[in-house]
Amino acid sequence: MQKNRQSCRGKQVADSAIDPVDRQIILATQAGLPLVEQPYDALAAELGLDVGELLARIKAMQARGVIRRIAAVPNHYALGYRANGMSVWNVPDERVRALGRQVGALDFVSHCYLRPRHLPLWPYNLFAMVHGKTHEQVADGVGAIAVLLGEHCRGHEVLYSTRILKKTGLRIKVD
Repeated sequence: MQKNRQSCRGKQVADSAIDPVDRQIILATQAGLPLVEQPYDALAAELGLDVGELLARIKAMQARGVIRRIAAVPNHYALGYRANGMSVWNVPDERVRALGRQVGALDFVSHCYLRPRHLPLWPYNLFAMVHGKTHEQVADGVGAIAVLLGEHCRGHEVLYSTRILKKTGLRIKVD
């Protein structure tokens, strides 16, 4: 019997979509890629695969929704960015996607996404994480977002980080 589960993108992903080699790739990468000049070459060698096969398998797992994305997860605090603020914005729902793409493209915004409003207490539907070395830099970034949003901004707040949380993706168990 084949079980199906929902991926983060809403695709149905069959549990059997992960064969033993794909599982090895996931286990070998879930804590991060090797910190070398050619990480995929090193990973392929570690797994006894051709680098072309490794890359093809990763791409296929992305297409099937098994892997959502591959991205760097920097420790902003270690890089000196200690004033981090989640800016939250109240913008018209019919414009939120277009405005979100513009905000997300700003250099000082690490991620930007839509969230549901929870009226009457929480009118905000657009979230953008702004990083800076000082609160003044974050405030400047938030000001730039306000200018970009212009007349579409109905209000905003900034929620500053008070501590860093360990950020990790989903981990699968080793059998």
